[in-house]
Amino acid sequence: MEDKPRIMDPDACVHCHICRQHCLFLEKYNIDIGDKEKLEELSYHCFLCGRCSEVCPKGIDGREVVLGMRKEQVRRNDGQLREKGYGMLVREKQNYLFQNYGLGAKKSVLFPGCNFPAYYPKTTRYLMELFRERAGAGTVFDCCGKPIAELGMEKQEEEIIGRVERKLRENGVEEVITLCPNCYAYLKPRLNVNVVSIYEKLRELGIGKMIEGRLTIFPPCPDRENKEQLDFIRAFLKEEPDLISHVQCCGLGGCAGSKEKDLAKQMVCSIGQESERTIYTYCASCSGNFVRKGYKDTKHILLEILERNEGPDTGRSVVNRIMTKYRREKNNE
Repeated sequence: MEDKPRIMDPDACVHCHICRQHCLFLEKYNIDIGDKEKLEELSYHCFLCGRCSEVCPKGIDGREVVLGMRKEQVRRNDGQLREKGYGMLVREKQNYLFQNYGLGAKKSVLFPGCNFPAYYPKTTRYLMELFRERAGAGTVFDCCGKPIAELGMEKQEEEIIGRVERKLRENGVEEVITLCPNCYAYLKPRLNVNVVSIYEKLRELGIGKMIEGRLTIFPPCPDRENKEQLDFIRAFLKEEPDLISHVQCCGLGGCAGSKEKDLAKQMVCSIGQESERTIYTYCASCSGNFVRKGYKDTKHILLEILERNEGPDTGRSVVNRIMTKYRREKNNE
């Protein structure tokens, strides 16, 4: 599906209020994407889900408008984040504390991201071994840099991409296999290596079962509009899925959850209409957050394809993330 033409000029807003009708954040503050002064003041309260961009009749890319406002605030603060409340996030992600390239000296590597190995450590180990045996692939543990980028920290964002690029090059990596839809969407246009989805690679290798029945799927924010990742997943579905479209975001988008706790909770609670059905996601952050907020019957579709029985380990997610720093070859564990 081709992307719609977008413009970055909020002055093109005609204040039809359509964006407000589709966004809990804009609705709460009674503003449109063209209300620049108020929007800049509240830019870190936006979930950057892109819902306003999807519905704007003038083609304004609201997500990029808000992101631009964040970047401008950081520029005015000598390149440092002025907004309070993100110290721990920045300390962990800016020079990812748990990065590990010790298993990445291969032409092809798995790139699990931050949250998949945190919530699904057993499946992460299974995939490492599976891809080592079937594709001669290594594994790289690092943060893609999207959280820092979404805070508007351009210089630090460039440093992260530069670091990842350099380390991949030093290891002779030519292909990065992403497990996370955020990593895929963020890294694909930025890295000078081939970035592919885990679902593309599974299909190429002939791995994974066909899933029976009509699933109910919650598409994550980076895949909400063009559904590129979902198109890869469809190769494993015997029936066209029902998509949850009434829920704006899982509540974690844009690093806004700490600013708008009530809105984040409201977004998750709005999934209650689907509470009698199993909710499938293909984002570990979404599945972990749904389970943490009480929707226990949430499953990651990758595990279904691999026939793995592992729920998100929300209680030990931090410990599991830390352990990726010390992951070694199986024979040396």
